[in-house]
Amino acid sequence: MRERRSGCIIDITSVAGQFGMPPQGPYAASNWAFEGLSECLAQELSPFNVRVAIVEPGVIATPLTTTPRPAPAPSPYSMQGRRIGAYFMASLSKPTSPFEVAKTIQDIVDGKSTKLRNPSGAEGASLINWRKSKTDEEWVSLGAVTDAEWQADVKKNFGMDVEL
Repeated sequence: MRERRSGCIIDITSVAGQFGMPPQGPYAASNWAFEGLSECLAQELSPFNVRVAIVEPGVIATPLTTTPRPAPAPSPYSMQGRRIGAYFMASLSKPTSPFEVAKTIQDIVDGKSTKLRNPSGAEGASLINWRKSKTDEEWVSLGAVTDAEWQADVKKNFGMDVEL
């Protein structure tokens, strides 16, 4: 690509590359790292007219999100796991097809999007905007609010009723 002085690299991460939510620390960390690498690569390859784009899917209906799993053992983090599980269930009540992610990729390939970061799926941008709407301190505090407060925040930002 450098020799041809053209090309496009598309990296698939997740909205978790933009923010962390418990209990997904390892998942968020790996996505943040991949986004950082992609951003550096985009800068390195820019002089060669090689573009790098990141696709950030939200909750997508795939076997990863739709296959039932046994409930985890009780832990000090059970509340947070229950919340993210409930959010996923509410989101999957109107499932977003993996073809939405494919469309985002196609838009990048076709030049319809020239952005570095490309949220994908029905909630991709909404989830990222949810995080950006809060200061770091507000985001951290969200982990300690009551269930009712958390549900109200999700309702306000997504219009979803999340059952806990």
